[in-house]
Formats: sequence, C-alpha cells, structure tokens
Amino acid sequence: MAVLKANAYGHGLVTIAQHLNDADAFAVARIDEALALRAGGLTKPIVLLEGFFDEADLPILLANNFQTIIHDENQLAALENAQLEAPINCWLKINTGMHRLGIAPEQFDEFYNRLQKTANANNTVNLMTHFSCADDVDSSKTMQQIALFNRLAENVEQAHCLSNSAGILAWPSGHGDWVRPGLMLYGVSPMANTTGKTYQLEPVMRLTTKVIAVRNVAAHEAVGYSGRWQSDKPTQLAVVAMGYGDGYPRHARAGTPVIINKQRYGIVGSVAMDMITLDIGNNTHNIKVGDEVTMWGPELPVEEIAQCADTIPYELLCNITPRVSYQYQR
Repeated sequence: MAVLKANAYGHGLVTIAQHLNDADAFAVARIDEALALRAGGLTKPIVLLEGFFDEADLPILLANNFQTIIHDENQLAALENAQLEAPINCWLKINTGMHRLGIAPEQFDEFYNRLQKTANANNTVNLMTHFSCADDVDSSKTMQQIALFNRLAENVEQAHCLSNSAGILAWPSGHGDWVRPGLMLYGVSPMANTTGKTYQLEPVMRLTTKVIAVRNVAAHEAVGYSGRWQSDKPTQLAVVAMGYGDGYPRHARAGTPVIINKQRYGIVGSVAMDMITLDIGNNTHNIKVGDEVTMWGPELPVEEIAQCADTIPYELLCNITPRVSYQYQR
C-alpha cells in the first residue's frame, strides 16, 4: 500500500502514483488527495488513512471506490446511519499504543461486530494499527504493540496492516498481510542517524538551483540579515536562488552543506526567503553564475540536511513549495 499523502511526500502526487505499477493500493490522508488520484486516471484501490470526516462524504467514497479507516464512534455511527446503495470497504484501526487515532482495545469486539452487521460495510473488514516508536530499535514499545494487535486479531481471518516504513525495515514480525511504505518509498530512511543508503534505498528527489552571483567580501564584513556571519579573512561568496520560500529550512545552521561542481560548500549567514549565501573561499574551482547547486539529493542525503536544521527529512520533503518546478526522469 504505497503511501502518497502530502503530495507524495513532496514528490508530486499524481505523477508518482502513475509510476508505481507494482503497488497493490494507494494510501492518502484525505479525500481531496484521493479525488486527485482518480482525476489523474489512477484506478487502484485507495485507502483514506484518516477516514471520512463527514457523513456527506460517504457517497463520494462509494462512487470512487475509496476504502475508509474507521477509528472512532462518530465514524461508525455515521456509516451505520447512512443511506447507501452498496457497501464500502472498511479498515478498523486499533489504538495499540500510538494514542492518536484508533479504537481502544476493549472496544474491538463491539466495533468489529457492528461493522459486520451493517449493510453499509463490506463483510471483509480489515484491521490496522500504527507504530509509535518503530524508528527506535532499542525500544520495546513496538513489540508490545505487535503483541497486543495479534492478541486482538488472532480469531479474525481478515487482512492485517501494521507496518509503516520503520516497521518494514526494523520489525519483520509486524509485517502482517499489508505494509505501508511511505518515506522509504522515496529513498529516504525513517530510522534515526541513518540514510537511505544504509538500507539500499535510492533517493528519488534531487533539489537543485543555480548560482546567481559571485562576490568578494572583505574581512569582518557582516553578511545577510542581522549580520549573523562574517569572515575573519577576505573570501568569496556564491549567492544561490533558494530559500525558505522554496521550502528550504530557515533554521539550517552555518556550515550546512551544498554541492557545486562535485565539491561541498557551507551555508553562511541567514537563510532568506529567496537566497542563500555560501562561503566558497578563494574559489579554486571557478564557481560562476549559472552553475548548478545541489541542495540535497543522492550525493547529499536529505537526512543530513535535516540534522543540520534540527528537524526530520519528512518535513523538508513535504515543505517544498509550489514555486519549485518539477522535472521527472526515469
């Protein structure tokens, strides 16, 4: 079940889906994402990971063959009370320790039996949960969640879905019948202090821009907003067309690397809305206006940039803004 929420983690919802021929189903967070996939010609099953938000959504789910998570009483009651021409495929989500969405373990029998009885739900009610600490291989929490889920589901012969990307990589006993690759699908590691390369994953995205100026800076001249950086000796700066207006992290610290002409250079000064400055020293590699700059990509893992900005790669990928143009290559 390929997870495509948040514009396919910033990669382009419909285009990415059109290339995932081996996926058995797609998963999104919200109905507008699912509708965009259908409008793009995608016919595979689509699961709404947050379920529906309003009873009025149910005819839309039915008409477009969307599958829904049921995670609370309001959703279940709305489904039972709806006037539908045919049943909807449902997944019952159990809270095994994430404490976000999902029914309590003690509610399982009641909810499952009600879903079996209502004419508005297909008799095949699959089961799902979500891990809270799967990226921490030293934590016992994931095994506790797996054990609780298995205990509840042991007498239910329906498909089980437990594992997100971290669960797939680190907890094989939790793979179940379906898995939900999200971040790892795009070649990025969900595990702390690792990169996709650790797991033989190939990054899908390369974020690039161009050098728009090269300038000399005298010793002790303050650079950028608030003059937060200055060199202790004369140097050269490259100014690149990238900033938080494109989704690059504003809090990337000094020294965060980029690549120009196969060489690494560090960010200096504040990341602005549209521009970033780099200290290129005496410019021995002859950097010039128009040279391509890699902000992250296969040779510069987004996981490394996330660490430099005290955040996670999920946020960097999802924060790419609409003014960034997309070019796809196979």
